[in-house]
Amino acid sequence: MKNILAIFTLSFMAMPLFAQDPVVSDGDKYSVLFENDKVRVLDYKDMPGEKTHEHSHPAFVLYALVPFKRKLMLPGGKVIMREFKAGDVLYSDAQTHVGENVGETPTHVIMVEMKSGMSMGVK
Repeated sequence: MKNILAIFTLSFMAMPLFAQDPVVSDGDKYSVLFENDKVRVLDYKDMPGEKTHEHSHPAFVLYALVPFKRKLMLPGGKVIMREFKAGDVLYSDAQTHVGENVGETPTHVIMVEMKSGMSMGVK
């Protein structure tokens, strides 16, 4: 009985982690372009004034397709303002945030999320 209760408790505790996947929390903005055991490639689009739900990304590379301005609200109250030109590239360690388009143009980016255990070696 203790084992069943422990499994139920662990399963229940893990549920919020799955809800933080941006494709699940904001499926109207994120779409998966490609995925394998090493990376997941996402297409993200939003309009001025739109905001995401809180979600998490593993380490990622972002490529801006258009110019835009965003506000990222991190847990603990930290706020990051970012402004991109078309063609800008950004690397970020893993993070959890709420994003908001605070500019006057739509956001459109390609994100390459790194999966754990990804080898950086060349074959």
